[in-house]
Amino acid sequence: MVLKIFFPTCCNTADSGLLIGRWIPGQDSAVVLAVIHYPFIPGQVKKYLSETQNQSQVDLAVLGSWSLPKDGQEGMDSFLKDLSTIFPNSRWLQLSREIGKRGFACQVVHNRITPPDPAQGGTDKKDQIIFIHYDQRKVMLSQLHPIHEESPGEESSELRAVFHTVAQSGPLFLLDRYDEGPLKLTHWQSEGREASIVVELSKQASVPLCIVLTWLVLLSFQLFLYVVCCRILNIWPVQFISSKMSTCVQTAYRTNHFQTVFSTKKATSHMEFMRKANIFVSFLVDMSLGLLLVSWLYRENHISQLANTLVPVADHVAKELQELLEWLMGAPAGLKMNRALDQVLGRFFLYHIHLWISYIRLMSPFIEMILWYVGLSACLGLTFALSVLSDIVALLTFHIYCFYVYGARLYCLKVYGLSSLWRLFCGKKWNVLRQRVDSCSYDLDQLFIGTLLFTILLFLLPTTALYYLVFTLLRLVVVMFQGVIHLAIDLINSFPLFAMGLRLCRSYRLAEGVKFRVLCEEPGTPLHLMMEINPLKCSSVLQRYRTPTYSCYPRDSWVDLCKKLFMGELIYPWKHKTTKTD
Repeated sequence: MVLKIFFPTCCNTADSGLLIGRWIPGQDSAVVLAVIHYPFIPGQVKKYLSETQNQSQVDLAVLGSWSLPKDGQEGMDSFLKDLSTIFPNSRWLQLSREIGKRGFACQVVHNRITPPDPAQGGTDKKDQIIFIHYDQRKVMLSQLHPIHEESPGEESSELRAVFHTVAQSGPLFLLDRYDEGPLKLTHWQSEGREASIVVELSKQASVPLCIVLTWLVLLSFQLFLYVVCCRILNIWPVQFISSKMSTCVQTAYRTNHFQTVFSTKKATSHMEFMRKANIFVSFLVDMSLGLLLVSWLYRENHISQLANTLVPVADHVAKELQELLEWLMGAPAGLKMNRALDQVLGRFFLYHIHLWISYIRLMSPFIEMILWYVGLSACLGLTFALSVLSDIVALLTFHIYCFYVYGARLYCLKVYGLSSLWRLFCGKKWNVLRQRVDSCSYDLDQLFIGTLLFTILLFLLPTTALYYLVFTLLRLVVVMFQGVIHLAIDLINSFPLFAMGLRLCRSYRLAEGVKFRVLCEEPGTPLHLMMEINPLKCSSVLQRYRTPTYSCYPRDSWVDLCKKLFMGELIYPWKHKTTKTD
């Protein structure tokens, strides 16, 4: 039988004393957490273990004795061995180390008075011992992945139990931080007990201050939500428009983040803590980038330069569309179009372009002032500035969207009309109630009218399809530009900056597993292994800790998108895949 002893590297040179730790239930493994130095009183040791168990909820026990030879302590080994009667266990570990050797000598003493404990793997057979050294600080602060909630009857793995035991033993390491007390221990924080009192007092004073600031921020924030969201945004036209604007969507998203970060409720799990930390760091980075953008916009009169550039660009786009329509009204690419329908559609769209040019000329004196106030939105973060930019692009290209809707509706009407009339020739019809195609018999008059309508729609389809194709391509260009902006917003909102920073700077905090290397293999001593933490992969960090955003919901697939474009159905970027439409 192999007995595994997880031994902290900080205790390799500890003075002689007692080993404090825990036997892993159902495993032949023991986790050493600390060494209590001699001299000590057994009653004080039992009282100390009882107090620590109540705080940490870990079944701590005296595993055995630790001996490091020193002058004046020649009979220490026999004294520590006799303590096994005071601290009864099915196994008593006697660990000793000689100066100049890296390996430990270990002897397992089986207590005949106490019956073997199945949780400790008690047996009379000769044990083969393996020492597994671990960095107690790294194991204490690390989180072993994958993270899953264990059911009450489920047995955790041996490695997960070791990590859990060390992580839950925080009170053991913090109880005697500032005073020596009746007992002296060696663990990973033993050398750092003399901490700065000023720093600790500052930490203690910052707690009530942060609570007061949090309550003040939450009170003002709740008042703002009640006045703005509950009163103004519940009006139907405002509610409809706000649901389609990127700025309002980003405001609602940041509002939920604000409530999560400044909530007074303490995080109860690792994932909840990481989510709060990622949101907080993302919020700080967003604000910093937004302030940098504001400083650039209002320095050297960049607002006026943008205003002087924006109006000519919008005017140029409108004129290019006018030239495109004039080209379509002729013989585009040598194609023979329906002259009457071509002229009607061309003049209809040219009228809208003239209206749009008049609108731009009317708004041009106020563009600089509008941009000046819009630039202040970057103080709320770079994502707000990008959302405003997306809405500005949508407003400046509203005429393109109107052309796309007109062309798509006309094309969709002809496509569905042709498909319905084709079913008429086949002797079938669409059953609206049963949502299926049924057989049907038609009269001669119905077939004649259907043939006439089918011929008219078929010959008018190329002209309508050409306008639909041109305006759909223009609409897709605008949607792709807005998509790039939304990807940048989504990257800032969802990227786990805190988790990625831990992965790069403190890779042991996010552990994917462990690896072992041989530390010492001396004759006459057990095998010594060193347990090292394997950090979580960067791709796994992104996948696990990425913050869900409004763009993480399922969208239409490429096949569905192509089908909609072919059939002339409108493409709404803000609609989700599960949205039902008539």
